[in-house]
Amino acid sequence: MGKLSMVLLFIGLNSLIISGDVQANSKLGTPDIDDIEYPDEEPPSQAEIELGKVLFFDTRLSSNQKQSCASCHNPDLGFSDGLKTSLGTMGKAVSRNTPHIYNLAWSSTLFWDGRAASLEEQALGPIAAAGEMNLPLDQLVPRLEKVSFYNLEFNKVFGKSGINLENIAKAIAAFERSIVSDNSAYDKYIAGDKAAMSPAAIRGLSLFEGKANCANCHDGPNFTDDSFHNIGVSSVEVDNGRANIAKSAELAGAFKTPGLRNAIFTAPYMHDGSEASLEDVIKYYNNGGKHKESLSKLIKPLHLNDVEVADLVAFLGALTDPVTVERPQIP
Repeated sequence: MGKLSMVLLFIGLNSLIISGDVQANSKLGTPDIDDIEYPDEEPPSQAEIELGKVLFFDTRLSSNQKQSCASCHNPDLGFSDGLKTSLGTMGKAVSRNTPHIYNLAWSSTLFWDGRAASLEEQALGPIAAAGEMNLPLDQLVPRLEKVSFYNLEFNKVFGKSGINLENIAKAIAAFERSIVSDNSAYDKYIAGDKAAMSPAAIRGLSLFEGKANCANCHDGPNFTDDSFHNIGVSSVEVDNGRANIAKSAELAGAFKTPGLRNAIFTAPYMHDGSEASLEDVIKYYNNGGKHKESLSKLIKPLHLNDVEVADLVAFLGALTDPVTVERPQIP
C-alpha cells in the first residue's frame, strides 16, 4: 500500500471514529426477534395473541369490573399510567410506579422486585393482588365461563383444556410478548443511517456508554441488565425491594433496572415515581443518589455539565419507537 493510500485510510478511519460510526465494545444493540425464548419453544398463534389482548383490556379481570390490565399499562401512555404510583381497582394507591411492558419478551425477571420469572407467572399476580385488581383467582374462571366469546376462543386456541388459569396466563403473556419496539432512531443509526440521530443524541450515546456510566446497568439491546441495584432512592427506607424476595440483606433497597426504550413516554420515573422527568433522573444520578445506606458501588457523582445532561436526554429520546395497539371490542 502506498503512502497516499495509507494516509487516506487513516483519515477515513479517524473520520468514522469521530462521527460515531465505529463503536468498539458497545454493549448495546437492537433486539432480535429470533432470540425470544417462548414457552415450549413454540411461538404463539395470532389467535392466542388476540385472545390475550382482549383479556388485557377486559375489566372483568378486576373484582368490581372497573379496572383492566390496560388501566395501568395504558398503550397511550407508553404502557404506563402517568401516575407517581398506581391506583388499584378500589381507588387506593399502591406503593410502586407502573413499569412499562415494552420488550419484556426478552426479560427473565418481572416486577420491580423480580418476584416473577416469566410473563405467565407475572400475568396473574396483579389480578389477584388485594391492592390492585383484587379478584380472587378462584372467581376468575367462572366469571369468564359466563361469556360465550371466551368459551369459543379458549377452545379454539387451547383445545379441550379450555378456560383455566394456566391458559389465561398464557394468552395474556402471548399478547405482552408481542409488544416489541425495535425501530427507533437509535436502531436506524447503528444499522448505518448516520443521519437518524441528532449530533446531541450521538454525543449522548457516547456519554451513556462512557462518562455517565449508564451502560453499566442499562446494557444490552433493551437497555437493562435484568438485575437489581440500590440506587439510593429515599423510599427504600420503607420498601426493601429485592431483599424481601431474595432473602438477602445485600439486596436491601435494590430494584430492577428498567428498560429504557420509549422512556420518553413513561414519566414519572423510579420505582416510586419520585422523579418527574428524564432530565430529573439524569440530575439525580449526577448527584450520586440520595439515600446512602446499602447504596450500590456503581452509584457515584458523575460531574456532568448542563450540556452533557441535555445530550443524554437527547439520546434517550432517540430510543423512541411507539407501539400502536388497537383497542379490541370487549365481548
